[in-house]
Amino acid sequence: MAAGETQLYAKVSNKHKGRSTPSLLDPLLGMGFPAHTALKALAATGRKTAEEASDWLRCHRNDPSLDDPIPQEYALFLCPTGPLLEKLEEFWRDSKRQCAKNRAHEVFPHITLCDFFTCEDHRVECLYEALKKAGDRILGSFPPTVPLVLYSSISYLGFFVSDSPADVIREFAMMFATEASVLADCTVKPCTKQLHLTLAHKFYPHHQRTLEQLARAIHPSLSCQWTAALYSRDMRFVHYQTLRALFQYKPQNVDELTLSPGDYIFVDPTQQEEASKGWVIGISQRTGCRGFLPENYTEQASESDTWVKHRTYTFSLAMDLISRKDGEASGRRNGELHASQMPRGISSIQALQATIARRSVLVVRHGERVDQIFGKSWLQQCSTPDGKYYRPDLNFPYSLPRRSNGIKDFENDPPLSSCGIFQSRMAGEALLDSGIRVTSVFTSPALRCVQTAKHILEELKLEKKIKIRVEPGIFEWTKWESGKTTPTLMTLDELKEADFNVSTDYRPAFPLASLLPAESYDEYVDRCAVSVQHIISTCPRDVGVILIVSHGSALDSCTRPLLGLPPRDSGDFAQLVRKIPSLGMCFCEENKEEGKWELVNPPVKTLTHGSNSAFNWRNWLVGR
Repeated sequence: MAAGETQLYAKVSNKHKGRSTPSLLDPLLGMGFPAHTALKALAATGRKTAEEASDWLRCHRNDPSLDDPIPQEYALFLCPTGPLLEKLEEFWRDSKRQCAKNRAHEVFPHITLCDFFTCEDHRVECLYEALKKAGDRILGSFPPTVPLVLYSSISYLGFFVSDSPADVIREFAMMFATEASVLADCTVKPCTKQLHLTLAHKFYPHHQRTLEQLARAIHPSLSCQWTAALYSRDMRFVHYQTLRALFQYKPQNVDELTLSPGDYIFVDPTQQEEASKGWVIGISQRTGCRGFLPENYTEQASESDTWVKHRTYTFSLAMDLISRKDGEASGRRNGELHASQMPRGISSIQALQATIARRSVLVVRHGERVDQIFGKSWLQQCSTPDGKYYRPDLNFPYSLPRRSNGIKDFENDPPLSSCGIFQSRMAGEALLDSGIRVTSVFTSPALRCVQTAKHILEELKLEKKIKIRVEPGIFEWTKWESGKTTPTLMTLDELKEADFNVSTDYRPAFPLASLLPAESYDEYVDRCAVSVQHIISTCPRDVGVILIVSHGSALDSCTRPLLGLPPRDSGDFAQLVRKIPSLGMCFCEENKEEGKWELVNPPVKTLTHGSNSAFNWRNWLVGR
């Protein structure tokens, strides 16, 4: 290191020693670390404790860049906390699961207040002072509620901050930039454009609708305490890929990196010519060393995973006045700078939820039915001579519910197969992961539909909270049912006895006795149209998903009336329905602004699997 730099760090050290509060630098100097590397370690660890900085220095003892005077880059963000943050983090998870990773997933939920800027290691404490001063000055006018309005385009989805609250936040960013310039000699460019909280950026266009649906589950009026957070990053690796080690790896050669689970590795995609297939060259954040590592020992990490949080300023209305003198005191409180107590009135933002929330209808076909696999004679295959049920194949259900007329009533009202139960549960689990809020459930009276609804609700953890409303009006087109009479279906009492949580208070559009055998196509589509309108009218006009579990035909006959479309030609209808798989879904969304319903992407993926033919082990006996 040059003599001039040594003198500079010596002056900084003397300045810290002259303060009335203990300096984090003193213990590090007492351990024999040079002042410039000690300050570098403090900056790299957020100036929290001397112990963290000393651990950093020990890990970086072989770091070839340890003595390089390369400062950290810093940025200030306004971050939500509390219930709003929980919903945003839920959106982060669900959008990544359903629509793959986009640029927004690289960083935590935030509003950017300034561009990244550099600050010399010996001036970092002055940044903390700048944050505290700017926060205290703006506290009296900081908005009690930050209004967020959803905005969507073909490549961007997020909340915009509008009106006077945005002006106050921009003023705070300007104050911080001014204080940082005066106190820390930093050039900070505050955000002067539209303030925004990005939800998704640079995503595939066909994912836009799904992302919008997920975003509407976020209520901007949720309780939130906003916090200004100062972060830093290593400016050398801004354009590198970030990997996270999953497993421990001990080097087999001197040019390989040691990996511990959780280590972050910076990889330059343009500098991989020397790496063999399955290997990459990277730099360890933990040690600063460069070397080869097996790529399958790692996973992709987010850009902000390696950022370091330094200090936060919480715009709180109910915290005691806490005086702070220097960054060390802040470090003992995890870097949080609390606002002074200041009484003021709290106003609320009305009707924000109504501007982005929509009611939806999800129509689902039932799961695989047992006769679909074992044919029309399935009941003979599983019945004993005295009329009792047994399980001849694992895809037969474990048991059958009791019916007043015995097992013969199942012939034209078959249950789900074991695979059908599995399909239903898988769909319910996926709906749970999607984050949608099911508020009511309606089913065809067919046993397979009621079973599918039950298993979906169980996976949604709603089986005790939501009663299944049986609507005969959405039963299958009776022309497709065998026999001259409608099938004998289970009564509500029988369903309740079989542990189905069905509603006995619901008054259906069509009583079971009103179903006509071998009805015409026009009679069928009219019945479905009337039933769907009845279902919509019986549900509260709040945000949520109305789940309709019915037959494959319902995906057309129950959605076209909502969309304002006329019935299909009966021949086209029959061809279409044959292609609908088990647990096929159609999702309609109410557009209140335009006074219509729209067909949008379902909240979960389709379920695809192959067949599994019967197997007889006797065919494999030797000599046969």
